[in-house]
This record gives sequence, structure tokens and C-alpha cells, in this order.
Amino acid sequence: MTYASRIIHHSKKLRNAPNLLWQEQAHLVRWFSHDVQPSSDILSVHRHSYVPSERACGSRSFSSSTKSVSGTFTRDIPMTRKLGSSISGSVFNKQLSCIQVQLSRGLSSDAGLPPHQEIGMPSLSPTMSEGNIARWLKKEGDKVSPGEVLCEVETDKATVEMECMEDGYLAKILRPDGTQGIKVGEVIAITVEEEDDIAKFKDYTPSAPAAAKEASEPTLPKKEVVAEPVPEPKVSKPSAAPAATPSGDRIFASPLARSLAEEHKVPLSSIKGTGPDGSIVKADVEEYLASHGKEAPKAKGAAPAALDYTDIAHSQIRKITASRLLFSKQTIPHYYLTVDTCVDRLMDLRGQLNALQEASGGKRISVNDLVIKAAALALQKVPQCNSSWTDDYIRQFHNVNINVAVQTENGLFVPVIRDANKKGLSSIAEEVRQLAQKAKENSLKPEDYEGGTFTVTNLGGPFGIKQFCAIINPPQSGILAVGSAEKRVVPSSGPELYKFVSYMSVTLSCDHRVIDGAIGAEWLKAFKGYVENPESMLL
Repeated sequence: MTYASRIIHHSKKLRNAPNLLWQEQAHLVRWFSHDVQPSSDILSVHRHSYVPSERACGSRSFSSSTKSVSGTFTRDIPMTRKLGSSISGSVFNKQLSCIQVQLSRGLSSDAGLPPHQEIGMPSLSPTMSEGNIARWLKKEGDKVSPGEVLCEVETDKATVEMECMEDGYLAKILRPDGTQGIKVGEVIAITVEEEDDIAKFKDYTPSAPAAAKEASEPTLPKKEVVAEPVPEPKVSKPSAAPAATPSGDRIFASPLARSLAEEHKVPLSSIKGTGPDGSIVKADVEEYLASHGKEAPKAKGAAPAALDYTDIAHSQIRKITASRLLFSKQTIPHYYLTVDTCVDRLMDLRGQLNALQEASGGKRISVNDLVIKAAALALQKVPQCNSSWTDDYIRQFHNVNINVAVQTENGLFVPVIRDANKKGLSSIAEEVRQLAQKAKENSLKPEDYEGGTFTVTNLGGPFGIKQFCAIINPPQSGILAVGSAEKRVVPSSGPELYKFVSYMSVTLSCDHRVIDGAIGAEWLKAFKGYVENPESMLL
């Protein structure tokens, strides 16, 4: 580590030295091949953007340009992630705990640019491929420190705050507020270490990504073996007959032209053909009708009158929801099981619990809260339904995390209630209320919606839908669709012949690769038992 320590001590003097001796290759290989934290010397060298010599990097040659350093530190993605995770420290334990931020360090180039850092669009969720800049909280020229929020990024799930990871100054914003469709890794801003360097990036444009450079490189044309053409025997073609003979024997015309002429009772002999070999085509008939004062008929299938409409741009959440649901219906073998459950005792218990809640100043408990609790206990009782499919095995989860579908103006969100089988009804009710509010405000964090093992969607209570079938939320293997409760007349076992009973229809959508029909029926039986005997949920 002696070389690295000396480099740190003389960093400003040695920045432009292109061929500094660094650590031996064996030390670097050993460090990058083990999951260990980098030493402070190596981090300091990375911070000051030193370029390793040929001795440290094999036969590759490096120069003190932005291109070479970007290739050195960002071409190998695992190297960048290891450095990034160590530098950021506690920052990743906050909103950016699972974020991969692509950074590339630049050196002074021929254009006279000082050391700088290119900040790329981060990957804020496992399914994110592009994002939008909602707004910048820092402006060009501002000083930034680790932990400070640079901007708000609209992902495929929610709006997430992007934090700074190093000290410096925001020199250039390349993607202003409201920019949409920014690919993950695309450069959005530039930071520098010295305040005096900000003005040098006024007209800065980011370098092209590696993938684009590789695509732009010319490739050698492949030699193609061309077989010599085999001469074909010459066949004499008969000469075409004239469009109209003097004796009027035959007139050549297309079928569409013949039908159009017959419709308007126009003799083909009076029309001059302009088609191949003098044949009559549709345009010739229409021209004849126009010249003789007859209106040509409109072609079949003509476009109707212009419609009045408004184009609404896709939001990130709607695009990712559409792609995931399409993937689900195309790749998951769905089947559906429906059962009616009597909810009279459930409604009585809810009334008693709400009376206690109001007396103690707590929030009211909804039917949906009771359904979530019953579904969680049924998953605990039938764990085969608390699983997901992979190509090599079925993963059965020990945690029961219930996603709850919430409809908002921005699209459909599914925040998660973790360990719902272990929580009380009041805790579930409070969490659902808070997460639904955050979803409507588009302020959910990744930890608020990731990690679910089963989903509950309710269109009965809010909208009065009697029964429906939901699409499975991959990689889960089941989703419960809850309909509305309705009163029915059923035979009575008492002195009265009939009585009124409230029934609620629920439909379980299953992935047949994971949940067999009998297993799905067993889960519904357990769920129905908890709903019709709700006191058992309190045991």
C-alpha cells in the first residue's frame, strides 16, 4: 500500500502523470475477487482519479483522458458497484439502499476539462429500465455533501429521492426538471471537486456510452461465397392482346375496374386504359366518371369522419404495470376458484371492535382489514400458496407479506403489509391507511411495495363489484379478488321458514405450476373458515 499512500500525499502534483506505478496486479486481482472492504488507500486513489500503468493492467494502454478513465473504472460493472457501496456508507441504508448509481470519473483531457464525475440515472427498483426527473432540489453551482438530496426521480413504482454520495459542487445539469424516458445509466449531471471548475463545464456534453461506441465501430465485411448463376432456359412470352380490338372481341380490365364500371353502367370500350399493356384500372374508370360529370363512389373501408380525442402520455407506473400484467397473462397458467362466504358474524365482530376503537380513540377497522388478516392466516395454514415459481425449484416463503392493491390517479399501486399474520387488526388498519395515503401522494419508497408474497384486491367494497378474476402479480403465485357482500334469502332452521344472510364472493387466481387445484381449494376452505368464524382469528 506504499505506492497508494504516496499518490494520495502528492495527488495534486501527480494528477496528469500518465504512467504512475500503482499496486501490483496480484494485489488488485485478489482485492476485486473477494468480498472485502477496500482500504482507505485504494479509495483515495479512486477519489483522485489516478490512472494505473501498464504494469498494473496488463497489456492495456491508458491515457489521461476522460474516455480511458471511464473505461477503467466503469467498464467492469462489479468493480464500480464494490467501490460505490463502500464509498456511500450509510447513504445506501436510506432511500437508496438497493440503488445502483453509475458513476464515471473524468480527468483533464485535451479540451482542458478538470477532474469531474458523471452521475447516471440510478436503478431504483428491480424492474426499472428508465425514469423521469421530477425536479432538481439542487441547482448548478450549489455545494453538495453526502446524504443531501440532489433530485426526485419518478420510477416505475413511485417518486424516490436521489442522494449525493460525495462532497463537491454541482457543475452541470444535463437533464432538467420534467425530462422523461431517461435510460438507466444515462448521464444526468456532472459534479466537480473544486468550485473554480464549475464554469469549465458550461458547454459540456457527456461521452457516448460504451454500448453505443461498440455499435459505432466499423466491422470488417464477411466474405460471402456467391455461387455462379445457372443460366435459365429462355422461354418466349406471348405478346399481349390490345386493350380493345377493332371488332370488340375482348377488353382487358382489372376486377375492381369492371365492378366499378358495371355499377355506373359505363361501357369499358369507351374508357382508355393506362395499365400494363393498355389494360383498364380503377383510376381510369374514376377519371372517366369525373370527366363526364358523374361522382365516383367512395372506396369501401374509407376512413370515417375525424374523431375528437385527447392523447394522454403513459406514466412510468402505468407502463411497468402494463408490461408486468402482459407478462403474467402470457407466461403464467392461470386458473380461478370462487367461493361464497357468509359475513354476518364478521360484520358483527367488526361492529364490536369499532366500538372499542372509538372509545379508545383508535381508527375504525374496515372489512378489507379483516379480509387481509384472514388471508394471511390462511397462508400460514396452507404454506404451499405462499410460494413462487422458478425454473429450478419452488420457493416457499416463511414470511407472510400481503400486497394490497390501491387505485390512484397515477395508476395502480400495491404497497405491502409485512408479517400480516403476526399483526393485530388495529396495526393492519393503520398501516393500510398510511400506505394508501402515500400511494395517492406518489411518495412510496421501494421498501413500501417490494417483498410481497401474496396480493389482495378489493373492488367490492369501494365499487360494488359482485365478482371478478384478478391477474397474478409476478413472481407471486396467487391473488385474491374480493367482491361485494349482498343479502340473500336462504332456508332457516328456526321457527321461520326463511332468513336473510349476507354473502361475499371471493375468487382466488392461482398459478397452476405452483398451486394445484386441490391446494387452492384447501386454501379457500381455510380462508372461508376464518371469515365465517372471525373469533378464531383472535386466538
